[in-house]
Amino acid sequence: MTASYNPMDLSGRLMLVTGASAGIGRATAVMLSRLGARVILNGRDAERLAETAAQLVGDGHAVAPFDLSDLEAVPGWVKTLATDHGLIDGIAHCAGIQTLRPIRIFSTEFFDSVMRANLGSALALARGLRQKGCHAERAAMALISSTAATAASPGNVVYAASKGGIIAATKGLAVELLSDGIRVNCVVPSIVETELIERGKQKLTADQYEHLRRLQPLGFGHPDDIAHMLAYLLADTSRWMTGSIVTVDGGRTA
Repeated sequence: MTASYNPMDLSGRLMLVTGASAGIGRATAVMLSRLGARVILNGRDAERLAETAAQLVGDGHAVAPFDLSDLEAVPGWVKTLATDHGLIDGIAHCAGIQTLRPIRIFSTEFFDSVMRANLGSALALARGLRQKGCHAERAAMALISSTAATAASPGNVVYAASKGGIIAATKGLAVELLSDGIRVNCVVPSIVETELIERGKQKLTADQYEHLRRLQPLGFGHPDDIAHMLAYLLADTSRWMTGSIVTVDGGRTA
């Protein structure tokens, strides 16, 4: 009897998942552990990270609370993770913030906070991963953009711009990190039913909520829908992909 074949097997791989305290990040961490990976969980809330850790399959996982908005400190933090846990095979960068704010109340403080959390952190992680002694011979980064960057998103322009930056960064990093053996790809989701969306329901009328749902012909996404694609981009299933922008949006931009 032959052993079963799983092209997404991650046994023996070490994966860092940011934003792992909830939503897509938590789903991705659990998914990667089910595929055999050792997972380092990152977020700012140690208690919620512990809740995620309790859901992981297998052994050898770690919890690493850290605020990624401290951009200058990120490379040193990544170096410490590699020293303590081994060479990193992949990063699923799920951390970020989304706050609706129309341009009429634009402020420097708001701009800086969103750009740091959503775009700056991705660039700082790339800088950290490419350091000698931090990444495996063949490594991968999977970033998350948003359909807010590819379709009109009124009242959400700063967030959309930060996620548009992720798409541009994916292209540039994919070429720049080739010599380091690091592939870089990006997922573009539409609205996924996370804790954030659940909280947002309270501020919407039934008609407004239904309008958001109808934006995706297949309805709202589930965190696992994005976790599956992130896992694909970190596994050998995507070994011939870099600089790719993969849309997973329930048909919103079809």
